[in-house]
Amino acid sequence: MEAEFHGAAVITLDAKGRVAIPTRHRAALLQSGKSLVLTAHPDGCVLIYPETDWEPVRAKVATFPSFDPTASWWKRLLLGFEEHVSPDNSGRILLPPALRMHAKLERDAMMVGQGHYFELWDAGVWAAKLDRALAATGTPPAGMEDFSL
Repeated sequence: MEAEFHGAAVITLDAKGRVAIPTRHRAALLQSGKSLVLTAHPDGCVLIYPETDWEPVRAKVATFPSFDPTASWWKRLLLGFEEHVSPDNSGRILLPPALRMHAKLERDAMMVGQGHYFELWDAGVWAAKLDRALAATGTPPAGMEDFSL
């Protein structure tokens, strides 16, 4: 059965730029015994995928047309920032400086489950984006017109 990642965790980067993967997600993130894949998201966060779940995404991104300016930038972002990392014995992963800079990660962060992967946000950026999203009014996005809780 494939792992599903849900929930949000407040985590802290240490002085070396490492974060500890929450204990409840460690085994599922590394169930295949392979490394984790980190990359940049255009909204300003870091994506954390189990390597086996990243492989089909990577294959699709690799097919983006190189002469389309928008597709090229998405490809540069998703594949250009791609890093494979393995947790240390304490369950920590080192976030590369380029990804920390992209996501403005300094100390306090939010790790938010998205089903097959996690998003890692700077806590301040997360709070600001969440406030804007919750304050926005209007019609639901396409495909969610009939959604109800």
